[in-house]
Amino acid sequence: MTEAILLVGGKGTRLRPLTVHTPKPMVPAAGVPFLTHQLARARAAGVEHIVLATSYLAEVFEPYFGDGSALGLHIEYVTETEPLGTGGAIRNVASRLRSDPDEPVLIFNGDILTGLDIRALVTTHEESGADVSLHLTKVDDPRAYGLVPTDGTGRVQAFLEKPQTPEEIVTDQINAGAYVFRRSVIDTIPAGRPVSVERETFPDLLASGAHLQGMVDSTYWLDLGTPQAFVRGSADLVLGRAPSPAIPGRCGDRLVLPTATVAPDAKLTGGTVVGDDAVIGEGARVDGSTVLAGAVIEPNAVITDSLIGAGARVGARTVLTGAVIGDGADIGPDNELRDGVRVWCGARLPAGAVRFSSDQ
Repeated sequence: MTEAILLVGGKGTRLRPLTVHTPKPMVPAAGVPFLTHQLARARAAGVEHIVLATSYLAEVFEPYFGDGSALGLHIEYVTETEPLGTGGAIRNVASRLRSDPDEPVLIFNGDILTGLDIRALVTTHEESGADVSLHLTKVDDPRAYGLVPTDGTGRVQAFLEKPQTPEEIVTDQINAGAYVFRRSVIDTIPAGRPVSVERETFPDLLASGAHLQGMVDSTYWLDLGTPQAFVRGSADLVLGRAPSPAIPGRCGDRLVLPTATVAPDAKLTGGTVVGDDAVIGEGARVDGSTVLAGAVIEPNAVITDSLIGAGARVGARTVLTGAVIGDGADIGPDNELRDGVRVWCGARLPAGAVRFSSDQ
C-alpha cells in the first residue's frame, strides 16, 4: 500500500467561525495545520502518493503543501466544483491513482484524529481478502453514530443508522473514518454525482455479496467536528496522548512557537498552544487552549479550554471558558464568556459587556 486518498472537501460548518477563512483541515492543531499530522502519519505507514480531494477553500492547500516533497510525499490535488459526498469524492479522484486493480488504497477523512495502526489495517485487508476494510472503534455512547456490527471473524454484517431506541443499539462499534479499498472497487462508485459511502456505497457492496472487513482499533480516536473537540484534540497532541510525528516541538504541558512572546509570570498548562507572533501578557493563565498566530492575550486574562483566532485580542482580566473567538475579534477587558459561546470574526465586544458575576 503506497497511495492514499484524503477527503478534505467539507465546509466545516460545525466549526464556524474557525472555518470562515480556513478550511477545517488547515486549522492549526498543536502548532501546524491539522492536515499535517495526517499526512505525516500516512508517510510513516509507508504511503508515498496522496491525492487530496478538495472543495471548500480549495485554493488554500497547494500553496502550503506544494508537491509534498517536504514531507517525503508526492501530493496531487483534485477540486470538486460541486460537493460530491464521501463516495463521490473518492470516485472523482480515481483517475489520479496508480495502483493495480487488486492493490490496496488507503482512504481517510480529513477531520479525524486517531492513533490507528495503519499498517495493521492494511494487513487485515490483505489477509482477509476483503474488497473494503474499515477501521472501527468502540464508543461508550453510540447513539450519535452509525453502527457497524461484525461477525466473529470481523466480517461486516450491516450498516445501521443512528439508533433511536435502546433496542436498536446492537453494537458499540462505529465507523471510524479510515478505509482500505481494493483499487478496482473504487471504479464501481457512480461518477459525476453525490455519493455517500456510509449510506450508499457500503450497503450496496454488502447487498452484492462483497466482502467488507472490520478491524476494531480502540486506541485514541476523536472526531474534530466541533470547536470543543478541536481544542481538546490539539491539547492531546501537545500532551502526547494522541500520536503524531509532526508536532513542531517536544510534547509536554505547553507548546510555544518560536516567534511567540510569553510574559515570565504567565502560566500555560494543559497542552496549551501559543502560535507564531502571539503575545501572552503578564499574569495571564491559559489552560488547555489554542492561541493562534498573532493573537494577543492581555494581562491577567484567564482562558480555559478555548480557541483564540488569528489576530484576535482578549482584554485584561477577561475570563473565557469553552469559548471560540474568531479571527481578528476584539474582546474588551473584564468580560466573562462561558461554554459554547462563539464570537465571530472581526466582532468587537466592549469592556465589561458580558458578565456572569458582579463587576464589583
